[in-house]
Amino acid sequence: MKFFVNDDCIGCGLCPSLCSEVFSMNDEGVAQAVTGEVDGELMQCALKAQEQCPVSAIEHS
Repeated sequence: MKFFVNDDCIGCGLCPSLCSEVFSMNDEGVAQAVTGEVDGELMQCALKAQEQCPVSAIEHS
């Protein structure tokens, strides 16, 4: 599964605090996701970050 952060991100920093292996903050102050496939335990923490995002900016395909 691949994750990405859409333009709704407000840069709160919650997703990298929950799953830093998948999400990080970029130079513009908003979150970004790794470009590769996410699976196993990392998928579970990425899904948790998606669920807790206050603006629903995390999506997956």
